[in-house]
Parts: sequence; C-alpha cells; structure tokens
Amino acid sequence: MTKAIAFPEFGGADVLRPIDVELPAPGPGQVLVEVRAAGVNPLDHKLRAGVLTAVFPVTLPFVPGFELAGVVRAVGPDVTAWAPGDEVFGAVMGGAHAEHVLVPAGLLARKPATLSWEEAAAIPVAAETAERALDVLGVQAGETLLVHGAAGGVGTLVLQFARARGITVIGTASEGNHAYLRELGAIPVTYGDGLAERVRAAAPRGVDRALDVAGLGGVLPLSVELTGSADRVLTIADFAGAEEHGIRLSAGAEGGEMYHGRAFAAALALHAAGELRLPLHRVFPLAEAAEAHRLSEHGHVRGKIVLTV
Repeated sequence: MTKAIAFPEFGGADVLRPIDVELPAPGPGQVLVEVRAAGVNPLDHKLRAGVLTAVFPVTLPFVPGFELAGVVRAVGPDVTAWAPGDEVFGAVMGGAHAEHVLVPAGLLARKPATLSWEEAAAIPVAAETAERALDVLGVQAGETLLVHGAAGGVGTLVLQFARARGITVIGTASEGNHAYLRELGAIPVTYGDGLAERVRAAAPRGVDRALDVAGLGGVLPLSVELTGSADRVLTIADFAGAEEHGIRLSAGAEGGEMYHGRAFAAALALHAAGELRLPLHRVFPLAEAAEAHRLSEHGHVRGKIVLTV
C-alpha cells in the first residue's frame, strides 16, 4: 500500500482526501518510482472540478498528478534502461500525488545531480507541452510567435524552447511579469483591452503564429486577426473557444513518448548550458495538496507549483 491524495467525488479543493492505494509490482514496460516531488498543473484542478469529464473521463477515486521526480524502486521484467536506485523525473497519466507510482519506462529521464527534486518535478508537463505545441503549430526559425499566458510554467518553457530555435516571441502577461519575460528573451505586452494594438506596435512586421497556453478566453479571434488565418493559431487549454472559432486544439493525446523524449532532452540541454529557467512559484508538502490546488486555480502563477513527498 502507498499513501496518496485523491478526490472521491468532483468538486472544489475540499474534496481532496488522503487515501491508501494498493500498487501491484511493475509489469512489462513499467517502473515503480518512490516520489520525492510532484508538479501541480491546471489539468489537476480541472479534472477534480469535473469540467473535463467529456474529454478526459476518470474513475473515482482519482489520484491527480501528471509529473514527478523520484527514485526507482523496482522495474518490470522487460525494463533494461532503469534500475533500482536511479534518480529520475518524468510523466505519468495521473497518480503522482502519492508516495509511490507506477510510471511507463519510456516517459522517464535521468535526473542530473545538479537539479533539485522540486525543479525536476516541474519540468515534464511544461516541457512536453511546449515541445508539442511548437511542433504542431509549425513555427519556424525567423518567425514571430505570440504566446498568451507567457509567464506560467508552460509559457516559460515555450519562450526558452522557441528562443533556442531562433524564433522571436511576444508574450502576454501582467505588468508585474514583464521584467521576467524580458529575462527570458521575450517581448512583453500587457493583456486586456487594446491588446491587438500593443502587439502590432511590438511586432511592426506582423505575427506569424499564435499560441494560447492560458485558456482564459477572448484571445483566439484576436489571434486569428493578427496572424491572418485560423490554422496559424493553436490553443492547449480553450476547448470551447477552439470549437467556436475553428482553431486547432492540442491537448496532449498526440505524439506519445516522442514528444516527451524530445522535450526532456531539450530541457536538459538548456540546464547543462546553465540557461534553463523554470522558477518554483511555491512548494507545498503533499498533505497540503488542497491549498496547492486553490493557488493553481487562482491563476497568475509565475513558474510552477510543486508538492514534496
């Protein structure tokens, strides 16, 4: 048995409860990881609230958590890449808000000693999403990319991955995050009324592509206007807006291990060069997962929220 935080019913953060989970021995392609830290993402509280049941059904009680860092404790019979004692980080389809979790072997990467557990746990979801979004959107070196919600965890890595590819990025954020975006090599603009005019002033030659990572609504038609075509706009978070405006939605089903492997390699390369920036907005103990969910729901998070186990 292992201890975990789960929601036995849909609702607010108060429905999260500690539970005991029985984990079988790792089967083919699986690794049992003792969790040291796990990331908290908008997907966690959206699933808990029950707003994604039509596109992401879950069985209750459900243990949230889609990224982690920890120590390998056991491996499946066919797993050769990992051994007990290895320090790893990676992705899982739920279950990371726990002391132990079974993880697909192909969704793990080796954690460098120079990365803390908390920093490593903050990488997987943001990195995979950034890598996938840039690829699906088809943005190329020399182009200008508009990113809505640029100061969050995903936006932070989108900016860094894009800069490494030679892409100019304009990022929307509150005024208080503008200096942060400049440090990441982006051109900051304030979101809200008059955004189109501010983007045009920041990019007099125009915007080639637009990416919405926040899903707060209202920016998709504006993005089509700025780029000139709906197929040059992508959202990872606004399901209703994508359908309404005929815009592509990339929610993580495509790519599989391909994007994870490429994303982890890109993040580790930036780290090795001393250039990776993914600040921890706040770190909570696992027992305070409900408070972490509340903070995530509130928005305006710079970087990542992480739970320690």
